[in-house]
Amino acid sequence: MSKELIIVFVKNIKLGKVKTRLAKTIGNQGAFEVYSELVKITELATENMLTDKRIYFSDVVIDGKWKNDYKTIQEGKNLGERMKNAFKKGFEDGYERIVLIGSDLPDISSKHIENGLKNLNSSAVVFGPAIDGGYYLIGMTKMYHSIFNDKPWSESHLLEVTLKELNQEKIPYTLLEALNDIDTFEDLENSSFYQHNEALQLKVKSLIGNV
Repeated sequence: MSKELIIVFVKNIKLGKVKTRLAKTIGNQGAFEVYSELVKITELATENMLTDKRIYFSDVVIDGKWKNDYKTIQEGKNLGERMKNAFKKGFEDGYERIVLIGSDLPDISSKHIENGLKNLNSSAVVFGPAIDGGYYLIGMTKMYHSIFNDKPWSESHLLEVTLKELNQEKIPYTLLEALNDIDTFEDLENSSFYQHNEALQLKVKSLIGNV
């Protein structure tokens, strides 16, 4: 058995249930189209990696995604609890280095994930900072429950609060390259993912007028 594990958190692609902040500008259909593309990027970034993977869907397992990997459902009342439960299961099953990523990153690649795992050889915790103040990747060598407890999820100071607590507890961590996730229309417009995808631009622009 491999000692390393990659966990991918995926929201089920349902109209009106994904990218709700983005949907305020481009509508539910537009947000649906954007998130569908982001999930494809995440799948491509991970599909050829030989490391064990576990795909955690928000509601229902989609067999057509990550066809050869273990898939299950997220469990917990909030994001912190759901991530904590996924890590806990991984460590209980014998994995020693685990990273977890989301699925809304237009620039994610296998290199970012590999760097996360690599840094766990010398650091207890690793974060991939998101430009908006959260993080797109978290990795650990053992359970640190406090990371997931009572945190300002989806707020711009999430990573700041988390790192301050780790410093107080003297838990060593490493930060990776910062990446931008897509939460708002401004995020979308500023991303090369959108600027270089004419088909997606046409879809989105045709929908904006109907919001």
